[in-house]
Amino acid sequence: FFSKDMAVIAEKAIKDGANILCDTNMVKYGITLSRLPANNKVICLINEEKTKKVSEEIKNTRSAAGVQLWKPYLKNSIVAIGNAPTALFHLLNLLQFEKYPKPAAIIGFPVGFVGAKESKEALLKSKITPFCTIYGRLGGSAMTSAVVNALANRKE
Repeated sequence: FFSKDMAVIAEKAIKDGANILCDTNMVKYGITLSRLPANNKVICLINEEKTKKVSEEIKNTRSAAGVQLWKPYLKNSIVAIGNAPTALFHLLNLLQFEKYPKPAAIIGFPVGFVGAKESKEALLKSKITPFCTIYGRLGGSAMTSAVVNALANRKE
């Protein structure tokens, strides 16, 4: 499912140099850097020392803590979540309640049995920012990276 104009908005953001924020390194390393048109930064904070500390403070996963640490990079970025439902839930909460800077678009494809379907349903109900997602428990880092790569290399 693509929200209205998501692909057009995300493609423009990438061409304008948007940061691409990834929930895991699997998503980050699936993005073909040579396809990015504006030397875009691809950022994943899951393995940063500060992420572990924030995870303990907020009593949530490192993926969710990494999302919290995206704040300086988030405005007009492309968010690519391919593994962690906790990251998508946490992002939606931050955007709704804490007046975080808004990304240009969210690619929300977390995969799995616990929370994946529910996090994507929350994204579908949100009106925060343009997004794309896939229904149910399917998704994953390969699909998420493929969306970023397609947007970065889209031909008209």
